[in-house]
Amino acid sequence: MAEEPHNPTAAEQVLPVPGDNPPTTQAEAEAEAGEKPITTTKAEAEVEAEAEEKGGSIEETDKAHESVSFKEETNVVADLPEAQKKALEELKKHVQEALNKHELTAPKPPPEKKKPAQEPQKKEPEVVAEVVGVTEEKKEVTEVTEEKREVTEVTEEKKAVEVTEVTEEKKVVEVTEEKKEAKEKTDAQVTEEEAEKKEVQVTEKQEQVTVTEEKKEVQVTETEEKKEVEEEVTATVTEEKKEVEAAPPTPEEVEIWGIPLLADERSDVILLKFLRARDFKVKDALSMIRNTVRWRKEFRIDDLVAEDLGSEWDKVVFNHGYDKEGHSVCYNVFGEFENKELYNKTFSDEEKRNKFIRWRIQLLEKSVRGLDFSPTAISTIVQVNDLKNSPGLGKRDLRLATNQALQLLQDNYPEFVAKQIFINVPWWYLAFYRMISPFLTQRTKSKFVFAGPSKSAETLFKYISPELVPVQYGGLSREGEQEFSTADPVTEVTIKPAAKHAVVLPLSQKSHLVWEIRVVGWDVNYGAEFVPSAEDGYTVIVQKSRKIASTDETVITHAFKTGEPGEVVLTIDNQTSKKKKLLYRSKTKAIAD
Repeated sequence: MAEEPHNPTAAEQVLPVPGDNPPTTQAEAEAEAGEKPITTTKAEAEVEAEAEEKGGSIEETDKAHESVSFKEETNVVADLPEAQKKALEELKKHVQEALNKHELTAPKPPPEKKKPAQEPQKKEPEVVAEVVGVTEEKKEVTEVTEEKREVTEVTEEKKAVEVTEVTEEKKVVEVTEEKKEAKEKTDAQVTEEEAEKKEVQVTEKQEQVTVTEEKKEVQVTETEEKKEVEEEVTATVTEEKKEVEAAPPTPEEVEIWGIPLLADERSDVILLKFLRARDFKVKDALSMIRNTVRWRKEFRIDDLVAEDLGSEWDKVVFNHGYDKEGHSVCYNVFGEFENKELYNKTFSDEEKRNKFIRWRIQLLEKSVRGLDFSPTAISTIVQVNDLKNSPGLGKRDLRLATNQALQLLQDNYPEFVAKQIFINVPWWYLAFYRMISPFLTQRTKSKFVFAGPSKSAETLFKYISPELVPVQYGGLSREGEQEFSTADPVTEVTIKPAAKHAVVLPLSQKSHLVWEIRVVGWDVNYGAEFVPSAEDGYTVIVQKSRKIASTDETVITHAFKTGEPGEVVLTIDNQTSKKKKLLYRSKTKAIAD
């Protein structure tokens, strides 16, 4: 089997990690940081530069790249272009033939060698099983043949005895004749006695000849009967062999990610993934499917899914929530390997590296099996790659493990990434990306989004709702029991530089109000007060205005009870020269009388 062609688009399946961090300056970092869907064409670069020169907002700058943004293709067969429909049908036909011949699960053939002149044909297990009865009949024929041989041997012995007797008789006759000549003058009585003896001998000889002929007739009859039986058995065996050979073999059953191949419309979705990974080249897609099925069998994927590999890497790679389109989101946090103990436990020798790779594949396999492969459903994921404090590929052990994981993922999990979001990207990583960009397809590059440290949270919010973004990345989703859950929506507000913003939360009589607020990066003044609806009411200070630094608190939760109607007003004063992202949500609980 020919080697799989290299597929550059598979870069979307991996966790790209840059090399060792070079020295940087604050000015350079600020110049390069920020969200930039990277492009390599001259026109796109000019548009980007022009937007920055004009001081355009990040939203305005991004509009220049909407035309190259990746859009997922349809999996509904009826909506596919004719060329793709034809390729899918052709691939299904080839897959069916492979299943009929049991080629998909067959071991990978060894390198080609000179074949001998004649190779004995191996019988299929099914044929052997069905011919067992015929073999038993052959055994019976063999036993009859053995009996025939025994009878033949006895007959030959008898013939030899008869020949001997005849020879002796001839000798006796010759001797008698000589005696006759010598004793011509003997008594008449002696002659008569000899004549009588001869008559007796002749009679005995005739009887022996008669018996021999009868035996021969019996032998001939038995031989003919045995031949007839043998011919009948041979004919039966031949007919049964022909029937077995003529019957079509039972197709093998093969599953990938829990979905049987060629079972229903979900199978079409899987086949389309392989076709897209190979630019709709049917033979290449079939070869990729065959190699994937064999790898899954050799890697024992079904056993791997149930295996307990520990939880020491749960903070390195984890699934958390969904994006705004419904894709599950996987976070890859390379900075966790700054922990030397964890690094050594993961990469210090080949056995530990292999365990980590198995754990990583196990996590991906579980994620993929949780997808809905219906044609109108979502069968891809979004990856968020956090490059903050990444140890880089300058570390040989990490590089080896990453390359090995890359090869396995790109060869066996095609077209499963809808978007690759890189956050906390250092300025020099953009230069690194531009260097490798010419080797990537436009399809792959259209899935990439890059954001510097100051724009990471804002970039994530474009694709993922803040209530589903982990708190460490600027969102409000955190572990443990909280007053709010991911089901409670969050309101986003952008506060301009040197500006105040007020959030008004209305209250009815006898109410209990709870709210949650966060300013990404904080460094603002925050205060809260209750203003009653009655004109003669008194304003109540709920939270005295104070400066909150980025290191003070992440999320602030407050509550207020009132027996009269009014409103709680939250005031955020941004005195910096940078715009701020405000997140808040609230709920009102009734108070019983």
